[in-house]
Parts: sequence; C-alpha cells; structure tokens
Amino acid sequence: MLKRMNAQSKTGLKQRQRTGRSGELALIQHIRGRAQATPPPDLRLGIGDDCAILRSRPGEEIVVTTDLSLEGRHFRCDWHPAASIGHRALARGLSDIAAMGARPLAAFLSLALPAGVAKNAAWVDSFLDGLLTLAKLHRVPLAGGDTSEAPGDAVIADIVLLGAAPTGRALRRSTARPGDLLYCTGTLGGASAELAVLSANPRPFARAKPDGTHPHLFPQPRLAVGQTLLRKKIATACIDLSDGLSTDLTHLCEASGVAAEIDISSLPLHPLAGQLAPEARMNAALNGGEDYELLFTARPSTRIPRSIAGVAITGIGRITTHRHRSALMTRIDAEGRRTPLQPRGWEHFRNA
Repeated sequence: MLKRMNAQSKTGLKQRQRTGRSGELALIQHIRGRAQATPPPDLRLGIGDDCAILRSRPGEEIVVTTDLSLEGRHFRCDWHPAASIGHRALARGLSDIAAMGARPLAAFLSLALPAGVAKNAAWVDSFLDGLLTLAKLHRVPLAGGDTSEAPGDAVIADIVLLGAAPTGRALRRSTARPGDLLYCTGTLGGASAELAVLSANPRPFARAKPDGTHPHLFPQPRLAVGQTLLRKKIATACIDLSDGLSTDLTHLCEASGVAAEIDISSLPLHPLAGQLAPEARMNAALNGGEDYELLFTARPSTRIPRSIAGVAITGIGRITTHRHRSALMTRIDAEGRRTPLQPRGWEHFRNA
C-alpha cells in the first residue's frame, strides 16, 4: 500500500527495471518518487506513514468526495491514452470540489492493476503523467492511497479528494430558489461528441495531450470559477455537469424543491458538438455528460460577468416554482414552444 512508503524508498521504475525488482513495493516506491514535492502548508505529512496529516485553517470546514474509475465503464485502455485515464480519474473529483466552491487540499489514489499492466513501465508512467500534471496545475498533492493487483483484467482507479471551504458557506445543490436565473460555464456537448469519434477510430487520439482541444480525454475542472462564485457570493446553488445537463439539473431541482426552464437556443455548444446534425447536437448538449462544467443559479439582481477566470458564463434559463403534477423541467425553443424535458443523461444501472 502507499502507506508503506518510507523515507529511504527512492527506487524509481528505471532502477526497478535494471535490478529486476518488481511487485507492489516497487510500484509504490515509484509512485512516491513521482509524487514527491514540497508539501503545501495544509499538508503536514503526506506519503510515508500510516496516515496523512492535514492542517485545517480557522474558519474552514472540510469537504470530501470520492470517484471510482472502472475500465470498461469509465474508460477503455484500447481507446484512451494512459495519460487521459490518469487525468480523468483526478479531474472527476476535482470537478466535485469545484462545484462546492472549495479549494483542494489533498488527493488519495487507490489503484488496482492487472499484473501485466503493473509491469508495463510506459503505461504506468503515462498514467502518472496525466494525473500528476493536473494535480500540479491545481496545487493538490498526492498524499497517499493504496495499491493492489486487480482481481481480473480491468484497471480500477479510485480517487478520494479533500477540500476546504469557509464554514457554512460551501456551495450546495439544495439552495436554489424560484426566481433565480440559471447559468453554465464553458460549452456543452464536446465530451460526448469527442467520445463518439474516439469510439469509431481511437488511433488518432493515441498521442493526444491536455491542450484544451480534447474535452472528453482531458476535461478541465472549473476550480477557479467555483471559488470565485463562492467568494464573491454570486451563486445561490451549484452542481457540476458530469452526468449530462438534463440529469444534473434534475438533481439540483429535486434537492432544492424547485422546477426549471431551459432556453434551448441559448445553450453554449462546443465546436465539436456544433458539427453534429441538429438532433444529435442537442442530445449531446442536454444528455451527453462528462463536460465537467458548472451549472449554477443566481439572484436576478446579481451582476454576472461574461467570464470568470477566462471561462465564459452563459445564462441558459430560470428557476421556477414546482407545482404538483407539472413538469420538473421545461425546454423552450427559439419560437417559444414549451415541452417537458426528461432526464436522459448518464445514470448507473439504468444505462447498464
């Protein structure tokens, strides 16, 4: 396990290859060597003992999230570059932290690898490249975790993320009120559109990099936006768009006890989604999922900037009173026609 790492464990993967040493301890030592950095002030003790030690600041409380990434469900090793798998594993949790308006404190990785994958030096290093590059970008240390040989042929990566937010002020999905306006960050449908192209021909994506052009392979969690929404008291409620706008808006409406109206013509489409036929384009924006943008509400009197931290903000609808037997969500087209909007994004077990 990662907690077995000690101060003398400096062996990297290249040395492991030279000496012929393999197994869990060698993998752990290599991960520790890759993850080592100057600990941030909030992390008193990271990898190297039975537990990490975090220091909380006065006036803050801890938020915790966990995200499980399963080969065959969240990624495929024959489609996704290893760097994308590592990046996405961390990005999913960071997006949850962003939706709370919190700042990340530490990440914990539990990794189960089939024996053949664990011995594949290039794959392991590329996976760590993807995860640690994103971690460095957002200043979140890899502070521990666990390793194991997978029981089958599938890679399993579980991320636990700890964050901090001002006491009693973390953004929530249960605090939207009738009369609030509805906004989203960035663009929608790009991840779904790219996944369709990837599944048809994964070869061109083998060397893809996190350069902002690959919304599915390398999604960008909106941490700076979420923190600004909280700090400037812009948002009344917030949720991240991981399962698709129609499904995540359902979660927000149900948690807040409200209804919502969406102006379909105002949805900000990703250029990849814009290339699709009209019906497929709208399906990608409403139901595609994995955009990892933020969906938030704000009072009508609140001044909303056109962008925050370089990310565009778009008004897409409004929150209304939920009346008995009326639709929870309504879509309004450019001609003003109103039709019920059903949640058709991702849902485990229903989509299985």
